[in-house]
Amino acid sequence: MRVATSSPAELRAEIGVIGGSGFYSLLEQAETVRIDTPYGKPSDGLTLGTLAGRRVAFLPRHGADHRFPPHLVPYRANLWALRSVGVRQVVTGSAVGSLLPELGPGTMVLPDQILDRTHGRPHTYSDGETGVAHLSFSDPYCPAGRAGAQRAAAATGLPLTGTGTLAVINGPRFSTRAESLDYRRSGATIIGMTAMPEAALARELALCFTSLCLVTDHDAGVEAGTGVTHAEVLETFAANLPKLRELLVATLAELPDGQGGDCECAGVFGDTTPPYQLP
Repeated sequence: MRVATSSPAELRAEIGVIGGSGFYSLLEQAETVRIDTPYGKPSDGLTLGTLAGRRVAFLPRHGADHRFPPHLVPYRANLWALRSVGVRQVVTGSAVGSLLPELGPGTMVLPDQILDRTHGRPHTYSDGETGVAHLSFSDPYCPAGRAGAQRAAAATGLPLTGTGTLAVINGPRFSTRAESLDYRRSGATIIGMTAMPEAALARELALCFTSLCLVTDHDAGVEAGTGVTHAEVLETFAANLPKLRELLVATLAELPDGQGGDCECAGVFGDTTPPYQLP
């Protein structure tokens, strides 16, 4: 991998991948470009290369050295940087906890809904200077991307739970038992710390957004015991990373050419003009 001397305009990608550093080694002919955005610097440089026959821009959500905790990830800069190099579809890989006994560690889940419990994070590109964009967010994930992931799971034989409601908490601490039970009563089935505002910002930039989630633990209110530990999460994620990688690569191959096919992500603004200039 080398740091590119080309300008962002000369380095293009059709698909963005947001995940951990374990995905770096997958890219062929990779080079990294550093990008500034109106919202500051992204978590790290974008690594561009080829994967599954597609031009991909990879971004480590927490930085290559994992320096950004969930509540301090520069989400706005991250999504803006990806779109600025031509990305129109985003696929993410995330570690999550389970709120259901039957979704044990190692289970892969394709969420279709979000329950946002975050606070204090910049959640929008609309501000006092640019105006407001009221976008539909009833279905936060791209239907074309989710369909691609399901085809990928079928083709590879990898078990994939095809629906799920992801509760997003602020972190970096894990939930209390009472909080965990409350999220479950609200309809959530898995729990994480990074899907918001990531998914909402992607929608504001008219990006297709699909998330592949790997269960690393049962949340505190699901089973008796000591609760969730960071060491447990890291150990389980590392042990199951190969199959998440396999599913991600297969999903990229199944995504439509261009943007999203028949999804609404690209036309989210309809006949109106967004209140901010898209990169």
